[in-house]
Amino acid sequence: MNVNGGVWYSADAPFGGYKQSGTGREMGLLGFEEYLEAKLIATAAN
Repeated sequence: MNVNGGVWYSADAPFGGYKQSGTGREMGLLGFEEYLEAKLIATAAN
């Protein structure tokens, strides 16, 4: 609880995207991970 004061948080703290809002997360590692896509790269072992 905070009275007559500001709220302090980390500049890279993720925000937004609560449940099915459709907005997704912004900032922080969670926001970055939304742009990533997992890929598998296989090579032959000789």
